[in-house]
Amino acid sequence: MADSRQDGLRALVGADVEVPLVTGEMRRYVNLDYAASAPALRTVEEGIAAALPWYASVHRGAGFKSQVSTELYERAREAVRTFVGGRPDDAVIITRNTTDAINLLASALPEGTTVLVFAAEHHANLLPWRHGTRRGRVRHLPVPDGPEDLVAALDGALREERAGGTAPDGTPRAGTGPMLVSTTGASNVTGEVWPLRAISEIAHAHGARFMVDAAQLAPHLPVDMAADAIDYAALSGHKLYAPYGAGALVGRRDWLEDAEPFLWGGGAVRFVTLDEVLWAPLPDRQEAGSPNVVGAVALGIACETLAAIGMDAIAREEQAFHAHAVARLAAIPGVHVHLTWDLAMPHIGLVTFAVEGREHGLVAAILSAEHGIGVRHGCFCAHPLMLHLLHLDERAAAGIRDELRGGGHPVMPGAVRMSFGLGTAERDIDAAADALSRLVAEGPRWTYCVSPLTGEWEPQPDPRPWPALPLGGGIERRRTAGEAS
Repeated sequence: MADSRQDGLRALVGADVEVPLVTGEMRRYVNLDYAASAPALRTVEEGIAAALPWYASVHRGAGFKSQVSTELYERAREAVRTFVGGRPDDAVIITRNTTDAINLLASALPEGTTVLVFAAEHHANLLPWRHGTRRGRVRHLPVPDGPEDLVAALDGALREERAGGTAPDGTPRAGTGPMLVSTTGASNVTGEVWPLRAISEIAHAHGARFMVDAAQLAPHLPVDMAADAIDYAALSGHKLYAPYGAGALVGRRDWLEDAEPFLWGGGAVRFVTLDEVLWAPLPDRQEAGSPNVVGAVALGIACETLAAIGMDAIAREEQAFHAHAVARLAAIPGVHVHLTWDLAMPHIGLVTFAVEGREHGLVAAILSAEHGIGVRHGCFCAHPLMLHLLHLDERAAAGIRDELRGGGHPVMPGAVRMSFGLGTAERDIDAAADALSRLVAEGPRWTYCVSPLTGEWEPQPDPRPWPALPLGGGIERRRTAGEAS
């Protein structure tokens, strides 16, 4: 049983919000969508409220408020470094999010770098390398069937790359150029935790560096870059209970220091003439423009709060939630949990599933409209992995592409995902399982159709009132498919 201090540290903004159902009832919102964006911690909300009166420009302001804001910004940087176990000489670059951080690293790759990445990755760790390796190349490895398969495939690929020669498709291999292995820390689709230390050992044995997409790992498990010899880690504040628009890239300085800035502008320079630019050293070199001080402070507070709660304790709790959720879903006829690895492998608090005979978007809409439960659905920004899990071959993928290019609206593949966090209780998982059991047994209690405005399943009609919020005097509900003109 958590003590009162632990309860205070775990408190989340909006945890007691009630939402309307299509039936006219009000019900406590059951948030099972932490993997997409986590709510703000109360400590973050309160810390930002305390810091805002002192907000001012940072680094070059002589005013007292500027000095305070600069101190807060730099303390946030150190809080992030400590949270992920960064080395004392690691750079900590404040970014917008994980996507921004990985794009930054991709832009800083040395000439001729070969990047090795698995097809199981989130698009944030899949797409940037295609652009960033315009001075090198990217090699995609297939979705691994398990940790042993992953390790063997990576070891074999690195041996081939280091040996040089010609790849099966006829392209020349790098041979002696720099190499980077970039993997997820934990899958945002299946929740499986990847063997980071083993990956790091193999990468370094072949002279490669190792980058971890820690967006899903950092909120759920301890991260220790120094102990696991991780060269770079990228993370997002909105996954870490600090949804104020900041993330971070932490890692080795040299590639980031030797490269031109990712963004060109004020703050990244030491001196500028019309003919020449002298770039600033890190971190300023890679933080052009006025930084998101509020977002950085929020991220730093969240890191300190999670560390005070204890990441090991959070991990144990979420592993229990995962086991309970899998057991409840397995007992519902027609519900199938998607996995690439065995359930005995470590998982974060995340379960992706399908309901036989029900389109994933419809299932998510029913859970929301009839039960007040928030989940995620679709392909979770990991299309190659979802195609693999759904056993859709290249012919099926080509059909979807062709229909989209032709202006059509194909039924997109996907699944439903429930994910857990600090505010999750076992009763939330039970509420979702009970709702799914009712859906399977009785079908929906309301009518639904796909809106031509949103492309999403929506209740028809949708009588739920929207809350009065800022911007234009309040929020007006989007029209549903039946109301569209």
